[in-house]
Formats: sequence, C-alpha cells, structure tokens
Amino acid sequence: MVTDMFRLPGAVAVVTGAGRGIGAASAIALAEAGADVVISARTAEQLAEVAGKISALGRRAVVVPADLSDVDAVVALAHTAAERFGRLDVVVNNVGGTMPNTFLTTTPDFLEDAFHFNVTTAHALTGAAVPLMLGGGGGSVVNIASVMGRLAGRGFLAYGTAKAALTHYTRLAATDLAPRIRVNAIDVGSVHTSALDVVARDEKIRTSMEQATPLRRLGHPDEVAAAVLFLASRASGYTTGSVLRVDGGIGAPNLDFNLPDL
Repeated sequence: MVTDMFRLPGAVAVVTGAGRGIGAASAIALAEAGADVVISARTAEQLAEVAGKISALGRRAVVVPADLSDVDAVVALAHTAAERFGRLDVVVNNVGGTMPNTFLTTTPDFLEDAFHFNVTTAHALTGAAVPLMLGGGGGSVVNIASVMGRLAGRGFLAYGTAKAALTHYTRLAATDLAPRIRVNAIDVGSVHTSALDVVARDEKIRTSMEQATPLRRLGHPDEVAAAVLFLASRASGYTTGSVLRVDGGIGAPNLDFNLPDL
C-alpha cells in the first residue's frame, strides 16, 4: 500500500530544536510513523513533555538538553543515536533562526552568527550522521529552511542570507551524498509557533499577514511535520536535492517591519 511508504518501523531519527513548534511536531510525527527519536533543545522541561508524547506512542525518546549553537554538542547527537539505538536513519536540522535587524545594525559578527546557527550546525550534524547512515544502508536528511531564503524583505538580511545558504547547501549535499543518502529541505512560510507569537498575538498584524497569504491563514507546525515525514520516509524515495514549499502560497513577504528608507 502507498500509505506504508510513510512508515518508519525501527528507524532512528535525530531532531534538533525539538522542544516546541516545528521541531516538536516533527519528532512526534516521526514517532507516530514508527521511529525512535533523539530530541535536543535548550530547555529540558519542554523536551520532557515531547518525550512523554513519544513514549505514549510506544516509541523511545532520548532527551539531550544542549546549546545547539555549540558544534560539538550538535555532533554529539549523532553519536548518542548510535550509542542508544545502534543506528541513525533520519536527521532533521530544524534548529535555527535569527532576529530581524536593519542593514546598518547587521554587523559582520551578526551575519556570521546567523550563518553559524542556521548552516554550520546543520552541516556539523549531517557530517557526523553520514558514516552512521552509510553503515545502515542509507538515510535521509531534512533541512528546515525558510521562504525568506528566496524572498526579499527589509529586516531579513542575515536570516534570509543564512536560509538561502542552507537551501543551496541542501542541493550541493544531495549531489555529494547521492545515491545512498537523500538530502532535501522545506521552505517554511509563516507558521504559528511560539517564535512567531510576539507578532501573531497582535490582531492587526496577524490579520495583515493572513490577508497577504494566498491561503489566508498562518500555517500549523503539524503541516510542516507532515512534510518532514514525507521527506524522511520511502514516500519520497525518488526525491533528493529538492526544496518543498510549505508556505501558504506566498510570493512576497507577508510581514512588514516598516523600516524606513536610509
């Protein structure tokens, strides 16, 4: 059956930024499909809640509270999967993000930090995972990118540049790692997570964002998690180097910070 292609029985996954939002939803979706999951984020309490939901599904979760801007901590997640579960099949590079900033206050250090947090960490975990995936016959890497990696909007210089780099990294890594390891990305639009809550709680701003989105609403983390499951599973077995848009159909930024001309 086609639906069986979405199953991940006995698979092992690592999900970063898994304490809430897209990361938490993705970890739970992978567990629903039959995977055991190593989950990591800064906040142990949030991870414990996600782990409880995974356990309720009959799957195992290993909680690793960590500062995922630390490359060594990210690399260690792959080794944890191998030590606890004996294999690694799926990596979801979800951790990332950068605060909006004006051009003149985007210092070189700010730009480098954005690149490090969104791209270097993904490469570090993927690089550590590759030998384990090859030892198990192959695997899938899913990178969580953003529409701002392809759209132009004021205030997103560092974030958009970093996500654009992650998107092209996906294509290049897919070429390097084919045919045994697939690498894909998800171009995420405005999804109502706690990270967006600071603006989404303002009814005027939220309504403006919804009206600027062809589907007239914000996305839900589960909708991104469903795409993660597709790209992680055999359902996307003939897909690599692709960037799947889960963005409500937007062709221009739907959040305007009203930054003035210089």
